[in-house]
Parts: sequence; structure tokens; C-alpha cells
Amino acid sequence: MWEQTTIELRARDRGFHLITDEVLRQVPDLSGCQVGLLHLFIQHTSASLAINENADPDVRGDLERHFNVMVPENEPHYEHTTEGPDDMPAHIKSVLVGSSLTIPVSGGRLALGTWQGLYLCEHRDQAGRRRLVATLQGR
Repeated sequence: MWEQTTIELRARDRGFHLITDEVLRQVPDLSGCQVGLLHLFIQHTSASLAINENADPDVRGDLERHFNVMVPENEPHYEHTTEGPDDMPAHIKSVLVGSSLTIPVSGGRLALGTWQGLYLCEHRDQAGRRRLVATLQGR
């Protein structure tokens, strides 16, 4: 089995957002896959994908604050500044986190740990909708 679809994520504010349910609603045939892999790829350079804590929202806030300390805006060495002070830091954060995830599928469900969820890491202040390419392979 090979299935591929494009997932549209609604626009969100800057930060780390749980998107597990939104992704699951748009992945076709997941329940029919007993053993496989779901690969997610974000088609943007200023947002990223991650797997992390799904229960305590403080984790998402702490991640956002830490990334803003690690990769601040308005650094004098940034040359790419024409799209606003949040753009170059967004590209750097995207490189640090990554543009894709591969999640095992078992028994028609994502084989995530109890406290794991899928994150959209939105690194821009005023981002629009985001697109993911979801590829499901398995049997």
C-alpha cells in the first residue's frame, strides 16, 4: 500500500502547536494499515515538524521561549532581512528542528508513545496556512 495526500493546516500564531488530531483527520486509509510508516513533510522553510509532549502545554511555551533565546531576532550578522525581523530566525529554527517526520503505524494507528504528539513549530509571527505532504506506506 502506498497512499499520498496533501494536508492543509490552518494558520496559527508563532509557537509550538499540537496538530496530531488535525493530521489524523486528513490522512486517508490509516485505519487500513496494520504495519507501516507515515512520512510527513512540510512544504515551507519557516516552519518545522516535531514529536514531543502532548499533555502539558507548559512544554510548548518553554520550547518557544528557549528557541527565541537560542535564535534571537535582529542580529547584526543577518543579511536576509527584507521579509521582517522574524524571517531569518524562522529559517534557522526550521533547520534546527527539521522539515519531516517518519512515524510507525501499527494496527491502523500511529505508534506514538503515551505522551507524544505531532507538533507544528510555527516560527513566523504572521504565518498563513501550512501544507504537509503525507505519504503512507505499509500493508
